[in-house]
Amino acid sequence: MNSTKVEQDRNKSRNRRIAVVGGLLTFLYLVVGIKAFYLQVIADDILSAKASDQYQKSMKSQGKRGAIFDANYRELAISTSVVEIGVHPKEVKSKDEKIPPNPRELARNVGQVLNLDEQMLYKKFSADKNFVWVDRKVTQSRAAALRSLDLTGFEYYPSHLRVYPYKSLAAQLIGFVGVDGNGLDGLEQHFDNELQGDPRQWTIIKDRMGRIFDYQEDCRPGYEGKNLILTIDSTIQYIAETALQKSVEENNAKSGLAIVMVPETGEVKAMAHYPSFNPNSFTRFPRESWRNRAVTDTFEPGSVLKVFLIAAALESGLCSPEMIINCENGAYRIGGNTVNDTHEYDFLTVHDVLKFSSNIGAVKIAEIIGPKALHETLLNFGFGEKTGINCPGEVRGLMRHYQGWKAIDTATISFGQGLTVTPIQLISAISAVANQGVLMTPYVVQAITDESGQIIKSFNPVEKRKVIMPETADVLMRMMNAVTETDGTGGLAVPAGYTVCGKTGTAQKINSQGTYRNCEYNGVFVGFSPAQSPELAVLVVIDEPQKQHYGGIVAAPVFREIVHEAFNYLNIPPTVVKDQLKVSKGVGEAGA
Repeated sequence: MNSTKVEQDRNKSRNRRIAVVGGLLTFLYLVVGIKAFYLQVIADDILSAKASDQYQKSMKSQGKRGAIFDANYRELAISTSVVEIGVHPKEVKSKDEKIPPNPRELARNVGQVLNLDEQMLYKKFSADKNFVWVDRKVTQSRAAALRSLDLTGFEYYPSHLRVYPYKSLAAQLIGFVGVDGNGLDGLEQHFDNELQGDPRQWTIIKDRMGRIFDYQEDCRPGYEGKNLILTIDSTIQYIAETALQKSVEENNAKSGLAIVMVPETGEVKAMAHYPSFNPNSFTRFPRESWRNRAVTDTFEPGSVLKVFLIAAALESGLCSPEMIINCENGAYRIGGNTVNDTHEYDFLTVHDVLKFSSNIGAVKIAEIIGPKALHETLLNFGFGEKTGINCPGEVRGLMRHYQGWKAIDTATISFGQGLTVTPIQLISAISAVANQGVLMTPYVVQAITDESGQIIKSFNPVEKRKVIMPETADVLMRMMNAVTETDGTGGLAVPAGYTVCGKTGTAQKINSQGTYRNCEYNGVFVGFSPAQSPELAVLVVIDEPQKQHYGGIVAAPVFREIVHEAFNYLNIPPTVVKDQLKVSKGVGEAGA
């Protein structure tokens, strides 16, 4: 009896153990099943993607950026193929799976191959990061040399580097791009959508050692960006920049700019600045040097504005070139203010008021025609409004409505103070005189082409409006021609063998106290040549010259050199022989 009971107790104990073990195993099988179901069904996509990341990677980048050409299809900005190299610092080791190299040794070896600073690379290789860029503009040959070191953990991505073959030439106009290939300034930014290529996607497949054994690329038509064809002639641009630099350095000036334009069309052939910068390494230059001051900056034009004052006077019919003006022997009071001339004149004709640049004569003419006529003429010539040039950053300048002018305001505006203009406004306005009174819209981009060179968009000359009658323009041109006679203020602007119509300006700059006392100056000359049939108009502005500040001394010679060299380059024959340069101020002899 007792033995039977003991046996039953043993069986019950064994059964309980079996049940516990069976239950535990069943629970474990259930956990494994649930985990398998999760991995195979629920997390299948996540794990597949994670596994895929171990051996393949999809990349996307913008296509090759379009080029920028000058008017003769010289390359001003191009994109060349490079390799972007990044590294996973924690994964770097030799392909034979030995101990990872020391960061210092790795930095030295990689630095020698890529010509990079060893200390900078050491910081990157020892950084506690999953990924850092080593260099994003590596040449194909250097990238191949790095691959030959048989190191894992490095990533190689095909890319493009923006290159400016002529370095600083027209840099402020062209602008530059950032490390990601996006336009950051100038035409590069303004036409960024056109220049950018379509996105490109590719997939790289690697083996267990991290070696790439397959490369799949999705490249569609239109991958490359469109190209810009400029009106700029790189040779004329170089001529302008060289002449400008010479004057700025000789006169210890702060800076200078020059614009060369075709009066008949509004094409800008050169837009020069000095100092300039190199867009290949733009971060090494001050931000101020990046600015295209020809369209973004304003200044008081000074006596250059007398051209447009006299245009208003001639158009009004209230004045003629022979009309006599009392210039008060050099001093003229307006209320509590006195206007002075550099030289004392008693009586001058309107013709000679422009030739000798009399401030008092200009004031007297403004009083005759009134502020409304002057204001309307200045507006017609484009002052106070944007020219519409197809490059970024243009401003309007400042010109108040004539109803708010006081007598002294009308007086100062007549000789170019009390309003501000942009250089592009001024050259466009003077070109209208050369173009028989027709104001054109200036432009620097003449066409956009596709990657095969086919033109897909053209920018043609656009006539904005007629600002003065052709007869007025003819008379005004003869008067401007007299300015450049040997006894005029612009005599130094005339190149041997050619005639010039122009106007000097010595524009005071308001000082930090808001006055003109002990102030700096802009030396200005603007004009066109030949006088009889203008081919080019040129504006020169020398900012804060120290040795001399008169426009006829610091700016006129720059005009002369630009015109002389440009005409030689363009094969424009001389219009007069050297001993005939001095012409009479008479209407019949001066020429239109």
